[in-house]
Amino acid sequence: MSNASHPEGYVVAVLGATGLVGQTMISVLEERNFPVRQLVPLASSSGGRTVRFRGADIPVQQVQPDSFSGVDIAIFSAGGAASLTYAPEAAARGCVVVDNSSAWRMDPAVPLVVSQVNPDALKAHNGIIANPNCSTMQLAPLLKALSDAAGLERVVVATYQAVSGAGGKSVDDLIQQRAAVVSGGTPASTIYPHAVVSSPIPAIDVFLPDGSTKEETKVVNESRKILDLPKLRISATAVRVPVERSHSEAVHVELSRALSPDQARAAFASMQGVTVVDDPANHSYPLAAAAAGSDEIYVGRVRTDASVEHGLAFWVVSDNVRKGAATNAVEIAELLVSMNLVHGANHDAQ
Repeated sequence: MSNASHPEGYVVAVLGATGLVGQTMISVLEERNFPVRQLVPLASSSGGRTVRFRGADIPVQQVQPDSFSGVDIAIFSAGGAASLTYAPEAAARGCVVVDNSSAWRMDPAVPLVVSQVNPDALKAHNGIIANPNCSTMQLAPLLKALSDAAGLERVVVATYQAVSGAGGKSVDDLIQQRAAVVSGGTPASTIYPHAVVSSPIPAIDVFLPDGSTKEETKVVNESRKILDLPKLRISATAVRVPVERSHSEAVHVELSRALSPDQARAAFASMQGVTVVDDPANHSYPLAAAAAGSDEIYVGRVRTDASVEHGLAFWVVSDNVRKGAATNAVEIAELLVSMNLVHGANHDAQ
């Protein structure tokens, strides 16, 4: 990407640098040639670990408030508690934080951004920007396309979420469950209340008094905020499935005006970062395994839903670790640079 304003580049911190998403964030920064002058990897405890960036092993530092002095952009993926503690400290030191936890998403003063849906929301940032939940992330561009084309009345989504959404240890847990099945044993999980290898689990995060889960309310509330549709009728059911990488979603929408499946495919294809894969006759539709490792959002099985007026149904898949978390965070950082919205300790306002 271009860095004409600041050819020397930026000081970029990654908090949670040793986790699955944090490591992916560092990889994406390198892949996309983000103008990093200095990378500052941070974690709750360093433990003598290093991260690889541009051919060098960089020591991981234990995070403290002063870790953000002189940092221009910080990308967080260390959980809500760390974000609540350190995001204000970083912002107070002139650093712009892109946070991947749920801590700030519904704060009215904090922009919640999907790069290709609502980039203008970044202009109102006060030092902290929220990255959406991975399930919301892959859904929002498609809902935006439909909203612009025909208006949105109601959305019903069922998510089929990979275990990596709960971190790298959940992937190891699934592999151990599979090994138990192969050896003729009884699979058990150290992460979930049931063995996901044997049965999808219709429960992600904690249950709330109304019977929904916290994960489901994230999809509902975050979609409304990102789309700026506070009264959108939307319902979600979140399910954990025995897949390592990439979330899948079955989506049913009721539109304000008629839109044919072909028109919907064209609307989807017009969105940056969305690829239509929709040839059922040849068994071509989005698959989790095919999406893994990609930054694209894949949509297919687009068809009429005759159960409601102006209804459509479709299937969407995306890599939850990349576009669902790491890549969108880096894309937000790119937008901050291109929109001259980084005014930290090392760079004067433009």
